[in-house]
Amino acid sequence: MLKIERFFDKFADIIGVITAITMVLMIANVFYDVITRYLFRVNSIAMQEMEWHLFSIIILLGMAYTLKEDGHVRVDIIYDKLSSRKKAMINMMGVIVFILPISLLVGISSIENATQAYISMEQSGNPGGLHYRWIIKALIPLSFLMLIITSIGFFIKNLNTYNGLHPLNEKGDVVV
Repeated sequence: MLKIERFFDKFADIIGVITAITMVLMIANVFYDVITRYLFRVNSIAMQEMEWHLFSIIILLGMAYTLKEDGHVRVDIIYDKLSSRKKAMINMMGVIVFILPISLLVGISSIENATQAYISMEQSGNPGGLHYRWIIKALIPLSFLMLIITSIGFFIKNLNTYNGLHPLNEKGDVVV
């Protein structure tokens, strides 16, 4: 089970690298946009739209990587005081009850939207805007598929914790 967990962690790490590269591209895009707008008085709608597209990629792909890192927001008033086994049980239930059903619902329901955008070759309604809006719309079901895959890895990691396959530190927290 630990090998399977490492496979899913590597998959999520690749998503994290792609997200980090996209973040650098977005920073460069914003920098370019600000310089050209305020120093040269040149405004590009396409560059502004690209900022939103890159931001969308970061958010959509970042969901899966953040789950792997267990970085999502939660109310820690009670959770922090629980044992590693109880935390693992809550995490596994969260995957089954919340993450997987919602990911399946959003992922499947967004396929039609992405397909229609591709068929119609949807583009920006703004003059000078970006073409091929279907690419960013196709990322929605793809990102939820990636979230499902990393959810399985997160479930396995917590199952391994529940079964005592991860060593604990002096506080009783899992050392991965």
